[in-house]
Amino acid sequence: MTVTISDIAVRVGVSHATVSRVLNSSGYVKDETREKVLKAIKDLNYTPSAIARSLSTSKTNTIGVIVPDINNLFFGEIIKGITEIADDNNLNIILCNTDENKNKELKAINVLKEQRIQGLIITPTFYRNSDNSENLNVLKNLGIPIILIDGHVEYLEFSGVFIDHIKGAYDGTLALIEAGHRKMAIITGDMKSRPAKERLLGYEKALEANNIPIDNENIFYGDYTQQTAYEITKKILKMDNRPTAIFVSSNTMILGCIKALYEEKINIPRDMAIIGFDKVDVLNIIGMNISFVNGPSTELGRIGMKMLLENLNSKEPRSIKRQTVLPELILKGSEKYIEKNENKINL
Repeated sequence: MTVTISDIAVRVGVSHATVSRVLNSSGYVKDETREKVLKAIKDLNYTPSAIARSLSTSKTNTIGVIVPDINNLFFGEIIKGITEIADDNNLNIILCNTDENKNKELKAINVLKEQRIQGLIITPTFYRNSDNSENLNVLKNLGIPIILIDGHVEYLEFSGVFIDHIKGAYDGTLALIEAGHRKMAIITGDMKSRPAKERLLGYEKALEANNIPIDNENIFYGDYTQQTAYEITKKILKMDNRPTAIFVSSNTMILGCIKALYEEKINIPRDMAIIGFDKVDVLNIIGMNISFVNGPSTELGRIGMKMLLENLNSKEPRSIKRQTVLPELILKGSEKYIEKNENKINL
């Protein structure tokens, strides 16, 4: 049987309002009466309703988290970082996945609003769409702290934490150049997204800094999916004067690239060198040593959650704060250049 506030009130012989004041630590209650109420709560094993409490206080200890692709390890690790800090601060999380769909994102925002969340952490999908005004307006009118994780939007009213994608792609491309490559392809992400644009820019900057001409024939526009990366890699392999290396702009696309290379019996790095952006744990499990630029996703989650806590605990008006985190280049050998005529590795 569910125990209610009324049951406690009857047990102690006080009013419903008195029990509520004890539960919510609001209003005056005699110490003797408070002790009796607390004892009755313990004896009856009463558990307060979070929903009822939120209705009475207009506040919950819950935050919302919205990500575009929960199946992507990158976002899984962001969520891990968020929950680490949230758990330490007794905050609950409601997680929503949008599948890169603007309408699903709008629905998620409205659902979280109904749950009276204290704050929101979001990696937005809608920044890839030109018609994003409805989603943005709903966010702006939530009236709660909002933290972006690695996703700029048209408006700058939101704080956030971001990866330096330009540096990451620059360092990855530079590693290929320093290994001896001079003809390198890039498979970009969806060019409507900021990360894809910045990773392409980093690739181009590395070429320019090393006096290597930018060849548009080596720039292949992807969309962050395995299938598109697979198809693009097949095209690259059919080129008459094909590149000796490929910079792949996401962890999801690296799987499609590797699949195509495997089907064509292309050895990595002997026949084709590759570097990806963001790690893929399954490659380590199967012993495939693929070099990658590591976006510190778990740390992004931790920083984003700490930013949100600062906003929640601050008595001052919320100010816009943006932090950039540097990625790390992890070299495992797939970037190496092998002289075909000497059949040896140039280090």
